[in-house]
Amino acid sequence: MTSQVSSPAEQADGAGGAVVGGQRTPGSPDGKEVRRLDRVIIRFAGDSGDGMQLTGDRFTSETASFGNDLSTLPNFPAEIRAPAGTLPGVSSFQLHFADHDILTPGDAPNVLVAMNPAALKANIADVPRGAEIIVNTDEFTKRPMAKVGYETSPLEDGSLAAYNLHPVPLTTLTVEALKDFGLSRKEAERSKNMFALGLLSWMYHRPTEATESFLRQKFAKKPAIAEANIVAFRAGWNFGETTEDFAVSYEVAPATQAFPTGTYRNISGNLALSYGLIAASQQADLPLYLGSYPITPASDILHELSKHKNFGVRTFQAEDEIAGIGAALGAAFGGALGVTTTSGPGVALKSETIGLAVSLELPLLIVDIQRGGPSTGLPTKTEQADLLQAMYGRNGEAPVPIVAPRTPADCFDAALDAARIALTYRTPVFLLSDGYLANGSEPWRIPEVADLPDLKVKFAAATNHTLADGTEVFWPYKRDPETLARPWAVPGTPGLEHRIGGIEKQDGTGNISYDPANHDFMVRTRQAKIDGIEVPELDVDDPDGATTLVLGWGSTYGPITAAVRRVRGAGLPVAQAHLRHLNPFPRNLGEVLERYEKVVVPEMNLGQLATLIRAKYLVDAQSYNQVNGMPFKAEQLAKVLKEAIDD
Repeated sequence: MTSQVSSPAEQADGAGGAVVGGQRTPGSPDGKEVRRLDRVIIRFAGDSGDGMQLTGDRFTSETASFGNDLSTLPNFPAEIRAPAGTLPGVSSFQLHFADHDILTPGDAPNVLVAMNPAALKANIADVPRGAEIIVNTDEFTKRPMAKVGYETSPLEDGSLAAYNLHPVPLTTLTVEALKDFGLSRKEAERSKNMFALGLLSWMYHRPTEATESFLRQKFAKKPAIAEANIVAFRAGWNFGETTEDFAVSYEVAPATQAFPTGTYRNISGNLALSYGLIAASQQADLPLYLGSYPITPASDILHELSKHKNFGVRTFQAEDEIAGIGAALGAAFGGALGVTTTSGPGVALKSETIGLAVSLELPLLIVDIQRGGPSTGLPTKTEQADLLQAMYGRNGEAPVPIVAPRTPADCFDAALDAARIALTYRTPVFLLSDGYLANGSEPWRIPEVADLPDLKVKFAAATNHTLADGTEVFWPYKRDPETLARPWAVPGTPGLEHRIGGIEKQDGTGNISYDPANHDFMVRTRQAKIDGIEVPELDVDDPDGATTLVLGWGSTYGPITAAVRRVRGAGLPVAQAHLRHLNPFPRNLGEVLERYEKVVVPEMNLGQLATLIRAKYLVDAQSYNQVNGMPFKAEQLAKVLKEAIDD
């Protein structure tokens, strides 16, 4: 969905658990009270087979089309069908939407929709007192409750007295609404998520046309199922409108002041990254070749790029990770923009070929959508623990540039930036996203094609060196004096035949060389090429002359920025800087670090960036770490920053 918004504005991030700014407005046509809010955080939770991700995605699409700023956090098990009714099998989707600029999916939900006892128990600790809880009472029977340790019903024993509880027999109401469709009870029950979506859409005055259109398209080959879901969706809306239990509905106005003028759409990180890769290939006037092996949470990029053959995209689903990157590197040798996508375990398998790409000095993008480790670890949970692997995880001296996006929408720009570096300097480049960015979504301003960078490259077309006897020859490792990049010669170009392989090359000629002095020279030259890459200087947000700097990278941007807003709102000075380029670092990073008495580095690992900062700049960086598979919360970081400032 796209929408038009205008007029930028700076506003505080509403990342905490409380609904703020509520105002009463005149009653709606059904006579019920309508309250105006400036932001809301909703979490849908149920079994992994209850369709919570679809429900959250549809509510997000409705919200995006309405014009709110938003941020999402899908959270689901790794199993395709986790054990029903168990705590490990709970799937949830959190959405934070507002009438102003926001940065995170929110610390705690104002509304929890719990489809069964497991969903309630798994999420109740995050729900603040006074929040709304909508429960599917049909699932609160003896066996499902016992499965998660409830000895008595939490709906009746007073344990939920601190919340605004709405017991709704979602399953029964859905089955009743679909009684004329001739469906079995089990088939009808599958639509209860649409009933819940309809109810929440009524509560928050969300548009409904797009969801109905989506359902008709999704079930185009089963029109009866499509209509059943639409009827369940409408029944949920009507239930909210007519029941006495929901006496109030809410309005969250569009975020018309939050963004520059333009056309916006809701986008996830993986989708933005896919579009960025396509845009990079178009701007470079090169075919895009993806060699990939499916792995969570990177597989969506393979799925998306396979849809765009009209843009010259070729996708190859390889038999394993090694074959995937081998094919991508071969495509780069052949003159394409080669890309391979994976997660941490796949990077380990690709490491030898990444080293080969360093030796061959060919442009190649390695997209690592990080997840919890080690080994196969936590496939559906997020982490930032591959930084040192990207930096050093190869044999020999094999330097590789590293680029990290900060938000889902920023994945588009980061992909273009990574392609720029790869093509300009003839080098493999790591693009480090993570599961939080990949699956999360936010509004994205669709750029004008004219504003995209020109990435066109010139292939070698003629000889480039004259021998002592006057013979004109092609030297594949004769370098550009400014970038130290070697020429890119497409195989089959007459007169430009040259050797390729992983053995050390002689400077200039590319012939196999075991000469110690030559190896020393080539190692240092490849390092100098990476060190000389042009990256923007680090921008520091320091309006108060602070003595404490919080330095982040990647997906910690949203929580850190939200926390900084809170700290400044409390009257405490704190500076903020965020790294996109992790190899090489911005040239002014050392000077920036020297300006501050304290440097705090929050990371979703055990201190990998902090280790690099300490080693390179001899700065006593204070590391704050989290490795629980979930992103930081804004209030959590705000507390850490306040303690650092006061210490």
